[in-house]
Amino acid sequence: MNSRYGWVVVAAGAVITCLAMGAMFSLPVYLQPIADETGWSHAGISGAMTVGFIVMGVAGFGWGTLSDRIGARPVVLMAALLLGAGLVLASQARDLLVFQFAYGGLVGASGGAFFAPIISTTLGWFDKNRSLAVSLVSIGGGVAPMVITPFASVLIGQYGWRSAMLMIAIGALVVVIPASLLIRRAPAVLAGPTPEAPGEATAPARRSSMGSVLRTPQFIVLATTFFLCCAAHSGPIFHTVSYAMLCGAPALAAASIYSVEGVAGLFGRVIFGTLADRLGVRRVLVAGLALQAIGIYSYIYVSELPHFYMLAVVLGMAYGGVMPLYAVIARDYFGPNVMGTVLGAATMTSSIGMAFGPLGGGWLYDTFGTYHWLYIASAAVGLAAAAMALAFPPPRKTSDDQPGTLQPA
Repeated sequence: MNSRYGWVVVAAGAVITCLAMGAMFSLPVYLQPIADETGWSHAGISGAMTVGFIVMGVAGFGWGTLSDRIGARPVVLMAALLLGAGLVLASQARDLLVFQFAYGGLVGASGGAFFAPIISTTLGWFDKNRSLAVSLVSIGGGVAPMVITPFASVLIGQYGWRSAMLMIAIGALVVVIPASLLIRRAPAVLAGPTPEAPGEATAPARRSSMGSVLRTPQFIVLATTFFLCCAAHSGPIFHTVSYAMLCGAPALAAASIYSVEGVAGLFGRVIFGTLADRLGVRRVLVAGLALQAIGIYSYIYVSELPHFYMLAVVLGMAYGGVMPLYAVIARDYFGPNVMGTVLGAATMTSSIGMAFGPLGGGWLYDTFGTYHWLYIASAAVGLAAAAMALAFPPPRKTSDDQPGTLQPA
């Protein structure tokens, strides 16, 4: 196995995240057909997605830790089976609670297994082009809403929502399971750390580092920055369509703002990943977070649809570009054998941050009757994220790639 195999892992990871995340995040197109057939409330059906986000964040930490022990391939295989089972059960559900358990609980739990394990494995394959590789894996999640969601909509129109969800489940299994077999650990990670002296046990040190790594200043800065970043952009992402409609944009045109952000995010991942490899990941992260804050604040001066599109390009590139960089920074600080744990825990904090934006934005609008305070508050949080990113200390030099130790840049 040579280092070029890392690009195979990148391609497989992009395909897996596209299919898996697309299957999970297609619920909005099922919403009305489900409500029409079952009579369930929109809030009850949407509640499955809320449950899914919460479960995904918590499960991501567990999946990440498990991948450190047994590798990403078996974790992704188990998650694929869980994804398929959840979609099949949801497609046949006749009770709302069963649907929420299947789609929110099972599908949500599977969703937490694809980011941290695959990204941590990808990082192990690259010393150069690390930022670009991680960004390309994350492109799968960005493409998913533009591929899987429209495909699901077509299937619903032809076969009904139950058959469409069942076919998506089967398709996801058919693609994700073979692709997961291509996910392999890098040789250096497989070899593991070498004891400094004969008979020296490495397992106790590994257990100690696993218990203490999440209390290091480096992880605290990483998790806090990730939390603030997601808390900053989640509210604007969720409420901008409503804001555009209040400004007079037609519903369909306002909804297309999401598509513009999605496409811009794809370019942002590649551009920011390439720049991070050349200029340094911390510099690009701080610049991207500052650009995100400026873009969010600029919404208070926007009322015309073309201007919404322009800001969607800026904001989509900014938040799409910075999101993969957290994994690269984590790899600068921590060894590969705890990378799943670190990324899983960081992703859990980011999920909590994502949960604040929609709720807080709704409260601010209900309280003040305008979305301006949402963008002002979100921009302030975004600036706090950029300031926190400045606190990243330089990684310390230690011995060769010990698990849980800080690494040289």
